Amino acid sequence: MNKTDVDDILIEMISPKVKEIEGSFSRGEGLTHRDINTLLLKSQYNHINHLDQRLDEVTASVQGLEEKFVGLEGKFELLKSDIQTTIQTALNKNMLQLVTIMGMFVIASKLIDKF
Repeated sequence: MNKTDVDDILIEMISPKVKEIEGSFSRGEGLTHRDINTLLLKSQYNHINHLDQRLDEVTASVQGLEEKFVGLEGKFELLKSDIQTTIQTALNKNMLQLVTIMGMFVIASKLIDKF
């Protein structure tokens, strides 16, 4: 996760106060509203960091999927080209056979007419 300068500044500002609050609480002292708000701020900061980390993971995952789809797209284009080539070859072969048969039919017809 990439922290910003603001992230670092905020955590540096809160950390000493959080340690002080934790020390007071461990000695059995009560918490003030300001202490509670500071702890809540720290908790929210941690939550935001966690969400940022997850967002980075999701972004990386999406980028990986995009790369896979680009690869698949290339493979489908190649397959499409292969199929078109195969179809064109088959059509050319069938057309050649048809012309050959028609030519033989014409020749046979001419021979029959001469006899």
